[in-house]
Order: sequence, then C-alpha cells, then structure tokens
Amino acid sequence: MMPIMKRLLLGAALAVLPAMATNVAAQPRPAAAPAKLAIDMRYFTLPNGLKVVLSRDTLAPTVTVGVYYGIGFRVEPRERTGFAHLFEHLMFQGSQNAAKGVFINTISNAGGVLNGSTRFDFTNYFEIVPSNALERILWLEADRMARPVINDTVLKNQQGVVGNEVKVNVLNQPYGTWPWIDLPMLANTNWYNSHNFYGDLKEIEAATVADATQFQSEFYRPNNAVLVVAGDIDYAGAEAMVRKYFGPLQKGPPVVLPDLAEPRQTAEKTRSRVDALAPKPGWAAGYHMPPRGTPEWYAMGLIDQMLVQGDDSRLSRKLEAETGITGDLSGGINAYLGNMYNYNGPMLWAFNFTHDPKFTDAQIRQAVDGVVEQLRTTPVTVAELDRARTKLRSDLYSSVDGGMRIGLIDLLAVYALFDNDPQAVNRIEAGFAKVTPALIQKTAQEYLRPTNRSIYTIVPGTAAAQGAK
Repeated sequence: MMPIMKRLLLGAALAVLPAMATNVAAQPRPAAAPAKLAIDMRYFTLPNGLKVVLSRDTLAPTVTVGVYYGIGFRVEPRERTGFAHLFEHLMFQGSQNAAKGVFINTISNAGGVLNGSTRFDFTNYFEIVPSNALERILWLEADRMARPVINDTVLKNQQGVVGNEVKVNVLNQPYGTWPWIDLPMLANTNWYNSHNFYGDLKEIEAATVADATQFQSEFYRPNNAVLVVAGDIDYAGAEAMVRKYFGPLQKGPPVVLPDLAEPRQTAEKTRSRVDALAPKPGWAAGYHMPPRGTPEWYAMGLIDQMLVQGDDSRLSRKLEAETGITGDLSGGINAYLGNMYNYNGPMLWAFNFTHDPKFTDAQIRQAVDGVVEQLRTTPVTVAELDRARTKLRSDLYSSVDGGMRIGLIDLLAVYALFDNDPQAVNRIEAGFAKVTPALIQKTAQEYLRPTNRSIYTIVPGTAAAQGAK
C-alpha cells in the first residue's frame, strides 16, 4: 500500500507528462548491483553558496536535474502553516524570462517529465530530459530560482488550488490526516514538529504577496539550495553550464533554522478520533528515532527491516499470517514523507494498519507488544541480522539504479544539503555493516520502550453510530 502522503505529493504540483513514458521508463537497468555502492560524482560550491553535485552514468541518454531548497513543512514560519507547500505551487507559475507554461512545454516538447514536492526539511523540483536538453533546463531552473513571478493573480489562483487540494485529498477522504499528520502531532511537543504542516486553510488564505516575496527572499536562494545533475553528461561541460546560469545569481542572507529538538518522551501517548468516512478501524504507533547518522540510527534501519518490511518481518507474521488482525501493515522510518535518509531532525519509526472491528485495542496491543518485547529482550541471530542487511541493501540499490535516477538525485541532494557531504552516500552500506546483535538489542531497549511510543487509533463513523444505539 503506497503511503497516502506519497500519492498526494507526487500529484501536488504537476502530473508526469505522458511523452516521457516510452523514452525513459523503458530504458534498460543494470543486470546486477555492483559489489559495493560507488556513485561517481563531482561536488563543488559556487561563490554564491549554491551546492552542486554532478554524477555521470551512461545508463540512458538522458539527464535528471534536481533542485532542493532547505525549506520544508516543519521549518515554515509560525502562523503560516502550509506555506512551504503553497510556495511549491507558486514556483510552477512562471519566471521573469519564462512565462507560465514555458517550463512545462519545454520539458514536454523534449519528451521529458517534471514534478516537485514538499517534505519535512526540503522542497524539491526535478526534471528528466534527453541529454541534449540539459542547458535549457538549467537556464529555466536558474531563472525560476532568481526571478519567480509572484503577484496577486498568481497567489490567489494557487491559494485556491492548494485549498481545494486540502479539502479534496485530505479533509474529505477516509482516514484523511491519519497517520501522516495525526501521529507526528501527537508524538512531538515542539511546534515545528507537531503543527498541521499540510496547512490551516485560514492561514493559507491569509497569505499576501508581501508574505510570499519575503518567503522567497529568505529561503529560495542559492545559498539555501542544492543542484544535482545526474546522467549522460560530460563533467567539464556540465560544470561550465552550471556556472554560466547559476553563478551570477545573488546569495541571500544566511538561513537560520528553528530549533527542532524534542525532549525525551517518558510516557506513552494515546489519542483516538471518529472518522465518519473510514470503513474500518485504524491503529498506528510511532516511536521517536535516534539522531540521524548515529550507530543507533543505522541499527533502527535494520530493526525496521526485521519488524515491518516484507512478509518475513516479525510484525507482518504476527499481525497478518498468525492472528489475521490486519492485511495491510505498512510503515518505516519517515515512511509517510520519504525514507530514512531524506530528513534532518527528529523523526518517528512508525507503522499503521486497518483491522476488523472484532479485534480490540487490548488484543492488538498484546500482539504488538509481544513482538517488540521479544526484540528488546532476546538478541537477534546473525542470520536474521544478515537477512535484514540484504533487504535494506536491495532497497537502496533499487532506488539508486532506477532508470529515471530520482532516487539517486534524492540521496545526493540530501547528503549535500544536510551534511555538506554527498560522498557519504557511498558509505551508507558501511554504517549498516557495523551493526551487531548487541547494538540491535541496546537500541531496541532504549527506542522501542513503551514510554517512547505514541498510539493513534481511528474509530469508523459507522461503528460509532452503532455503538451509540
């Protein structure tokens, strides 16, 4: 089951253009992954602060361009909830030298695709085009970065689009904000991590042109962005084009991000709500994660594989095969807005499922707690740990080896944006290789304790009505 938010974000700005379907999606993929992840790249920073990652491969005669800005859902200003998402839309409304429609038509005429999304800690835009269209794309992205059209007509139009998206895709859908918004709002205490980041309609509608212009001047600047160009390129030629179009752009003031720190959770949190549109009850749990990049973070990545990912995972066997409580278990680290690599701050390891009303909360807790406590009290075998590593490595390589290179540019961009070190992508496997059974148990004892858990349940409206009779 694809997480709700991934479906919404991929459709938030633009749909994938059909012309690219035969040109890129059908391109061949490598027969087998190499012995070790070794992404070839060049990394440099322009004088205006723009971080640039170039990565050459000849998998297909295409190039993928990504621009990532260091502004996302949880770092948006107070009293402007949903503004990061609103501005994602505004950036598709044309720039000074490329009126509305020029960007889209240029990509379409080249047989390409484009899209954008808003995540916890960044907003990104990407295009996939034949290699000979690279220069046009870089010119368009540079013009959009420096000179987006922001006026009353554009703003009002996109306020309506975003408001309608919230109403149609969230408020009037079964389960709506559950669990991708509900669970973080319950588990976290810091406003930046716990507010309704998809947006309060009143605040979205109250945004002014001055607000949008200020937002652009603060966050959509070269010194708060990463440009990734991956594919069939010549390094010297690609760098020359990047410097030509992005070099003259002026840097903005230093970006000061809010404090995202969360206190250690010391008591389990629970919440429930009635959903009139939900056909079945829902059960979701989230546990605060170790800091990104630590040994325990790598351990949690493997714990996720052992507990949730795949039919062989422990929770899948218990909740689906053995008890029949559910048939749609899903989850992970940053499962609803990305993956375990592309965030930079507090995060939840979470899972969720719907279930038959005959199963009570007590029965579900007993099943879940039995699985989790066994991991906390009994060391895993080397065989199970190795199997988890293999599964995780397979997911990593599948993402990086994709013919459209979207997973590749995402990894390179976030490690440049958050860590100033895209080469760290080539060291991801080494981090997982160092995890031992002892570290798995130590991590589980601290981060899978009941007092670090938040549970959010959904009661279907039909069940509530029947109960009231």
